[in-house]
Amino acid sequence: MLRLRLLCAVGTAAVATAALAPVVSSAPPAVVPVTFAAAPATTKAPTCGGERPVKTGGGRYTCSFDDDFNGTALDMTKWVVQETAVTGISALGKGCYVNNPNNVRVSGGQLLLTSRKESSYFQCQSPFGTYTTERTAATIGSYGLFNQTYGRFEFRAKMPATTITGIHSALWLYPQKHTYGGWPNSGEVDVAEWFSADASRVYPSVHYAGEDTRLSTGYNCRILATSQFHRYAVEWTPTSMRFLYDNRVCYTHTWTPASPLTAPQPFDQPFYVVLTQVFGGAWNAITAQTPTSATMTVDWVRVWK
Repeated sequence: MLRLRLLCAVGTAAVATAALAPVVSSAPPAVVPVTFAAAPATTKAPTCGGERPVKTGGGRYTCSFDDDFNGTALDMTKWVVQETAVTGISALGKGCYVNNPNNVRVSGGQLLLTSRKESSYFQCQSPFGTYTTERTAATIGSYGLFNQTYGRFEFRAKMPATTITGIHSALWLYPQKHTYGGWPNSGEVDVAEWFSADASRVYPSVHYAGEDTRLSTGYNCRILATSQFHRYAVEWTPTSMRFLYDNRVCYTHTWTPASPLTAPQPFDQPFYVVLTQVFGGAWNAITAQTPTSATMTVDWVRVWK
């Protein structure tokens, strides 16, 4: 029900190209693409704001990755920007992923990811065939730059301020390699998915071959005022996924994958971090009343091991 599917299933060569230079032909004429400024060659060791959450089994986590978005541009030593022109992956709602400051921007210590209805239709370039759309979308991921098996992954973010159907935001994890085959065989972890059609609820989900969809989504993780900042986390061990919203456990999942896999497969491999802002969804359809733009704001991303 709540699947992002292969929004970031990009190849190694494609990601390398995306990291080096944006493809300008994917943007509509009204938008002028720019190259994101590179981060310094040497970066500080992650500190996760000095926090070291307590592990369920005792002891404390150690920070392994963080970004407080305190610079003036996206840190390209940590993130790759999804581009349909490079990867061929199109966004939900027939959108076009672009590397553009109108869609992906760092300002005031925050990351701003925006999906937009542009002023006119344009040709979205793709290796698999150009298509016409009027919508742009935003996704960044740590593919090829940071990935981890097990640990605590957390985001402090606020969702767009609308209750009109058609807007979709997500904070999630995806396998660095499809060790067990294409989606859903190699797994997906949705730490927090938000749909404007059900704006008072944020959904955590765990997807894999053999999942019981009645049990693999946390339907009771309600959040008051989703357009304000909240903390969304998952604690991932070889035996369970424990989801915490504002440091309170709202959903726990243990998985039994379809044969020939056995637990902890497929969740015994490195996953990378993904942040997405798009339009649409099967039950969250775009309508004439859907806002022409929507922004998910992320204060920080932190990962511990």
